[in-house]
Amino acid sequence: MGDIRSKFDLSGKVAIVTGSSKGIGKSIAQGLAENGAKVVVSSRKQEAVDAVAEEFKASGLEAVGIQCHIGDSEQRKALVSKTMEQYGSIDILVNNAAINPYYGPMEGSDEVVFDKIMDVNVKAPWILSNLVLEPMKAQGGGSIINIASVEGLRPGFGLGLYSATKAALVMLTKNQAKEWGRYGVRANVLCPGLIKTKFSEGLWADEKLVAGLTKALPLGRIAAPDEMAGVVMLLASDAGSYMTGGVYTADGGYMISG
Repeated sequence: MGDIRSKFDLSGKVAIVTGSSKGIGKSIAQGLAENGAKVVVSSRKQEAVDAVAEEFKASGLEAVGIQCHIGDSEQRKALVSKTMEQYGSIDILVNNAAINPYYGPMEGSDEVVFDKIMDVNVKAPWILSNLVLEPMKAQGGGSIINIASVEGLRPGFGLGLYSATKAALVMLTKNQAKEWGRYGVRANVLCPGLIKTKFSEGLWADEKLVAGLTKALPLGRIAAPDEMAGVVMLLASDAGSYMTGGVYTADGGYMISG
């Protein structure tokens, strides 16, 4: 059995976190490392991931930076093969990297933007998960955590295409859970609300929008990036060993607000 603290312990586990040079991804990567995991910090620029990996190592954590533009097929394969070369296994994959190149009405965008956002937000997590499935099957299990958004659960204004990708990611996760449970591979999705990161600056920099939102939120505030890491720790570890196919919100009560 072991006590509950030992079930959160990730010592000996290997985790890949995409889009982890800053924001939510970085705080998730740090949390996993602090819980004992060997963490692969990944994003588009090698110098950015090296800087984060060095910062983690300076704090006594185990980390390596591997550059990967998740929209690039060869770089996706290289991320998985280099992780296997470095650590010999992959136990946790956090598909966190995403883009939102367009803010505005649905009819105001174009096909190029649609293809790009689908490519990075839906296709890349699908393929990366497929790539880690083989090593996870070989070792008898693993945990895939896809980072979506409350925008994928409830329509808003100006984020229609982004919302569509996140809704697709929710259903992708459920199908992964259904098909891969037999291999001991769990898949869950985390849907954050509005968080103060560079990624969402276009939203939280709008004081009027934030004032309206925080007034409607039961917790009355937007989140800090490190408030997402705890849910991921649960889903990644043996503490969440019976959790698969779940959709978890960390949104200050956005989904129940009027």
